[in-house]
Amino acid sequence: MSWLRRTYPFNAEQTVNILSEFGPLVTMFIVNAMYGISVGTWALILTTGVAIAAMRVVLGRLPVFPVIASSVTITFGFLTLVTGDPMWVQIKVTIFNLMFAAFLFGGLWVGKNFFRYVFESTFHYTKKGWDRFTFNFACFFVLTAILNEVVRLSFEDTTIYSLLGYQMDGVNVWILFKVAFIMPVSALYAWWLTKLMQKYRVPQSVASGAKRLDRKAGAATQKA
Repeated sequence: MSWLRRTYPFNAEQTVNILSEFGPLVTMFIVNAMYGISVGTWALILTTGVAIAAMRVVLGRLPVFPVIASSVTITFGFLTLVTGDPMWVQIKVTIFNLMFAAFLFGGLWVGKNFFRYVFESTFHYTKKGWDRFTFNFACFFVLTAILNEVVRLSFEDTTIYSLLGYQMDGVNVWILFKVAFIMPVSALYAWWLTKLMQKYRVPQSVASGAKRLDRKAGAATQKA
């Protein structure tokens, strides 16, 4: 394993996804502090568009969920521009996270594990492992949605706060919370889930054999 791989464990797709999520927020943080919420929201929308283009160039395709998240960001950004209320940009996180969590919980309820369906060809774990991963992931989305609302409602965009020796409005406090707290906590949680899943790993040979059996069973069912 190379030094770069040891010190930076993310692949190209993961890197683009991270940058597409937090790059526009960092840009909005800086521009909002300098020129106000309207210009900051335009910066958010434009950099989100650049992030989508980067996904297409770097990955050669458009990953489904990052594109959905980016599209929602642009939509709520325009709502902020039309109404002049930054609440729309902020509440986007709450709505998207809760909807995605409900989608994951619903899949578990009906026996259709979304992550297993999407990633089983690449990562091989037992059904119990996939279900535990999905449940924990959904719970984390609910938690971040709650925290997002707590911070959004606690810091008003029209009030200037003194934080870490700097004067900033409620929107920049919220962005700082997202970048300085949610981002590292998300990385730590993803690392913990990765470690957790190791005990549910299925060897490649076993996973391949199981898939062949499933295909044969499916073929036999169709003939019958």
